[in-house]
Amino acid sequence: MQASVGDKLLVHGRIVGQHDRTAEVIEVLGEDGTPPYRVRFEDGHETLMSPGPDTVVRPFSTTGE
Repeated sequence: MQASVGDKLLVHGRIVGQHDRTAEVIEVLGEDGTPPYRVRFEDGHETLMSPGPDTVVRPFSTTGE
């Protein structure tokens, strides 16, 4: 997995009833865009994250798409 600052990580819920969560990558700590990442979730919580297979990278878009 590779991500850049500004990309969004979509973390799918792992169990029934658990909602998907979105986090913005605010710092890349691995080499060449690899994990771990410092991320900020929608509620303002920040954490270090090494995403698993339940996570999708949504690249940052300057066009508003």
